[in-house]
Amino acid sequence: MRHRRRGRKLGRNPNHQRALLKSLASALILTERDATGEDNEPKVKGRIVTTLPKAKEVRPLVEKCVAIACRVLPNQEAADALNTTAPRSSEKWRAWRHSPQWRQWAEKIAPVVAARRRVLGLLGNKQAVRILFGDIAPRFLDRNGGYTRILHLAKPRLGDAGARAILEFVGVHDRQRKKAPKPLIEPAAAPPGSEPAQAEPSQAEAPAAESAPAQA
Repeated sequence: MRHRRRGRKLGRNPNHQRALLKSLASALILTERDATGEDNEPKVKGRIVTTLPKAKEVRPLVEKCVAIACRVLPNQEAADALNTTAPRSSEKWRAWRHSPQWRQWAEKIAPVVAARRRVLGLLGNKQAVRILFGDIAPRFLDRNGGYTRILHLAKPRLGDAGARAILEFVGVHDRQRKKAPKPLIEPAAAPPGSEPAQAEPSQAEAPAAESAPAQA
């Protein structure tokens, strides 16, 4: 019996399961990198193709990492405002290091460092963590959950006929519904041989037309 044992085994032992989920989550995030000219350049940014059970299992992990990164973005912005642009170990930097402004910066940056370390433990890839906090999280700052979606593919995997699916970030490949233009209703054509009906003057215009003097 598997009491209180959630999740899918995916035909692997627990250590292999965790390694697989880390690899899939990192692969999805790394597709957002600027890989122009690389040998392993992703075909489509923000999208991977995998089996349906794997996509359903890795999606909560990706959502959790994005939520952690979005939660500390205000702290990152506040810390950037208090940071200095002076080179490290310079006189200006040393003065900033011993000033009260550094203490304020340290208080603001502490949650960001803790969040980065937590996500690094979940993903196990430093480059993926940098891309997540630098590029992906700012896009979803105003979104409360639902950062990814799963699209089923009709064609199964070659070999074992496994169901495949697309796991991708929302907001990039969204489908936009185009509204059909309203049909123009044209007036009904008059039957051949009939004269067009003339508009009758309104009641307000009729007395005015009778009282107007005739012009020579």
